[in-house]
Amino acid sequence: MRAVLVEDFGPLETHKLGEIEAPTPKAGEVLIDVHAIGVNFPDTLMMQGKYQTKPERPFTPGRDVAGVISAVGDGVTEFQVGDRVMAIVAWGAYAETCVAPVVRCFALPDDVDYVTAAGMATVYMTSWVALMERGAYQPGEKVLILGASGGVGLAAVQIAKAHGAFVIGGSSSEERGKIVLENGADAVIDLSVDDLNENLRQQVFKVAGKEGVDIVLDPLGGDIFTAALRTLACSGRIVCIGFIAGIPAAKANYFNVKNVTLVGMALDLHFRFKPQVIKAAAEDVLKLLAEGKINPRIEGTYELGDFQSALAQFKARKSPGKLVLTTGRS
Repeated sequence: MRAVLVEDFGPLETHKLGEIEAPTPKAGEVLIDVHAIGVNFPDTLMMQGKYQTKPERPFTPGRDVAGVISAVGDGVTEFQVGDRVMAIVAWGAYAETCVAPVVRCFALPDDVDYVTAAGMATVYMTSWVALMERGAYQPGEKVLILGASGGVGLAAVQIAKAHGAFVIGGSSSEERGKIVLENGADAVIDLSVDDLNENLRQQVFKVAGKEGVDIVLDPLGGDIFTAALRTLACSGRIVCIGFIAGIPAAKANYFNVKNVTLVGMALDLHFRFKPQVIKAAAEDVLKLLAEGKINPRIEGTYELGDFQSALAQFKARKSPGKLVLTTGRS
């Protein structure tokens, strides 16, 4: 079968498409004939050896797949051959077939196409868990979402709005800000302003009131994280999702001033320690999708053999929303 191969960690441009043997599912696993594959930021980090998880080489990168189960391992009762599923794996998705543990698989309704499913898996599940479980969201709260035009950001905007939040999206350009508003945000703030540490707070107070916001969802980190701390209301929560802009150093006294809470967010830990949260997230996300309350923005699709073009687009950060690879299966 065709698969992207990482022979050794290195620049994205150095990795190639190759031919490998199809995997065989072990006990508790299923084999998926892959139709579509979501492209995610952690994929690019793992290929470069910059992610916290470093697989033995060679390996196939990728987290999100959607397709049809073609074989099941011993002890699998949750699924059977022919079932349509989306799955979030640790790696191995950039291929024509993929093995996934059943805890990482979710039944796909017949009216959800494979490209949509692959494009929403990690970003919507991450956003849901970050907001609802780690952020302990309560209906009607004010939520600031940084990097709101990216895959996780747009998913968070839609989910928060669907659950009744007042949503403020942080964006770096007027064009991207319009996209954030189109996806349901009540207001947009500019993350590209000078003196961000002061201006970010003033922008938020102008639209949310001087008490600030209850929750900040932060996939960016860096100086933006430090500035966002100052926008929190008393007993507010800031959820660290990622560090695209760098890893910040949080001063402990910030958390005493308003009794605020810093919360970490690592989706994969929930598959191991809190599978019930993952199940609740998947059920709610698919329910919101069926009700038309969320609508994944798929910015572009690329054939698996053209994965380098998708990665180049992703690396340049030219694409709001999601990019998806396809394998040619109908």
